[in-house]
Parts: sequence; structure tokens; C-alpha cells
Amino acid sequence: MRKTIVEMLKNAGESFISGESIAGELGISRTAVWKHVQKLRENGYEILSYARCGYKLKDAPDLLLPSEVQIGLDTKIIGKQMEYYPSVDSTNRAAKALAYHDAEDGTIVVAEEQTGGKGRLERKFFSPRVKGIWFSIVLRPNFSPHDAPKFTLMSAVAVVEAMKRFNLKAGIKWPNDILFDGRKLVGILTEMTGELGKISYLVIGVGINVNISREEFPEELRDIAVSLSEINGEEIPRVKFFRAVLEEFDKLYVEVNDRGFDKVLERWKEYNITLGKNIHVISAGDGENFDGKAVDLNSEGALVVETENGLRTVYAGDVSIR
Repeated sequence: MRKTIVEMLKNAGESFISGESIAGELGISRTAVWKHVQKLRENGYEILSYARCGYKLKDAPDLLLPSEVQIGLDTKIIGKQMEYYPSVDSTNRAAKALAYHDAEDGTIVVAEEQTGGKGRLERKFFSPRVKGIWFSIVLRPNFSPHDAPKFTLMSAVAVVEAMKRFNLKAGIKWPNDILFDGRKLVGILTEMTGELGKISYLVIGVGINVNISREEFPEELRDIAVSLSEINGEEIPRVKFFRAVLEEFDKLYVEVNDRGFDKVLERWKEYNITLGKNIHVISAGDGENFDGKAVDLNSEGALVVETENGLRTVYAGDVSIR
């Protein structure tokens, strides 16, 4: 209901809209309208109100509130349901709890801050308040468990294509990192729950460094992490960027459900910075370390590596570019 009030105020532009008009549109009392407006103000909306004039929106916060993100969101599946947290230990943990209780396909969990965010291999993920976009998506695709890693590749492509809307470029390092000039911009973590031959649900966590200055990163991350604002030279509007990510994600997800992963894998190859490079691999299967040259991405999303002993296929692991 608050989303509708925000939408009405935005559509009114510089004009006031009466409490009576809002109440009539929503089928509620003027007192209820006032209470909703008070809640919006608590969330950071600057709403003017005068007797016999009504309400006018002066300014909206750059918070990732559903009332902001969902206005004008052009998606078929992703983001129709959103859970918002000012702070949470991990959006993936929150999303998994929702998925366990039958959250619908495309449900989003987003937070302004994560206090216990994790990446792959249980690495901590720096997630400061209102400086990034920290979110997770619940998916219920009709695919088998061995297809799950390809959804990570799909997620990376979605973020890079959203960046293109803002004239920003980055490269994807297999399997789940987006880098700019060798520094990490985005991390992605996919977790699956399934049964024999079928995915029950996926939870894909995405952390995007948006408006973090170099000085705000912990000292140990300053040479290996970067943010969109540092690349861009000025701050990025988080709500607009988040909306773009969800829309690109939705396009790819609809395409994958309809036609499979062929086009997604083609786009991944277009944006990747791994193929053709000498790499060091730590295989997740057996923990073995080896060196080689990344030569291809196969139809299952696995990395094909040329070593001195022949070709090896890596389905899960950690890769560093030499």
C-alpha cells in the first residue's frame, strides 16, 4: 500500500495530492493515509503536507526499499516479491529460510548491510551499510542439480549487462567474480537444495560494491577490491542500478527457462577474462592444485584447462589468473 502511495506522489510531480484522493484510491481512511505517510517519513521520504493542500513528495531516499525498487520495475518473474532489511547477518540465510517456507520463484531478499556476509569457501564478504547492493534471489527452475552452476554464470552476465546501461565495463572471472582492472567488484554465491534429478530451489547471493571509496575498504582489501563509483568517478544511484540488475536478471532467467543456457554461455564468453589466460586452479572436488591455460567453457559451464598432462575439466574450484 505504501508503494502505491509513493507512486501516486511521484506521479503528481510538483503538485499536491489530497489525503482524500489517496484514501479514495486505496479504499482506506484519511487517518490511515496519514499513518502510512508517517511510516514513509521514518524510512527517509521527505513528504510535505499542508492543510487543504494535501501531500507532496519533495525527496526520496536512495534506500533499496520495495516501495522504491518496484516502481517501474519491468520484470516478469524477478522481484515481484521483496523482503527488505535495514541490516541482516546474511541475505542468503534469510532467503533460504523463505525458500524453505515456499517463497515464490523470483523472490528477492535485499539488505542495506550484512553483518555476516559470506562468499565462496566461507570467505567473509565486506558489506557496509548503504554503500553497496547486497541481495539474494530465490529461484525454482525446472532443471536438474548438475545445471545449478550455470545459474551462477547467468547471474554474472546479468550484472555486467546492467553495468553496460551505465556505460561501465567489467570482466567475469570463472566461476563467480566480476573484476575491473584485476580488482573485485562483485561476488556471487549460489546455494542449492534439491532432490534426485531435480532442483527444489536455488538461492543466489550477489554482493555489488557500489559507492564504497577506496579509503572505506578495510586495508587488506584496498588493493584487491573496487566499487562502481571509483570506476565511474562519481556515485551511482543504487535504486536505479538495482532495478537494472533485476531487469537484466529477469530477461536471462526467462530466456533460460524457455530455451536453455546456450545464449547465456555465449554472452559469458564475450565478457570473460579467464579464457586464454594462464591460471592456477584449486579444485573443489579433491583440493588439488595445478597450473594450466584456460581454453574453453563447456556446455555444462565447466572450465576446460590445458595442462602439461592434457586437458582437464574443472566443475568447481577457485581460479587465479597468472
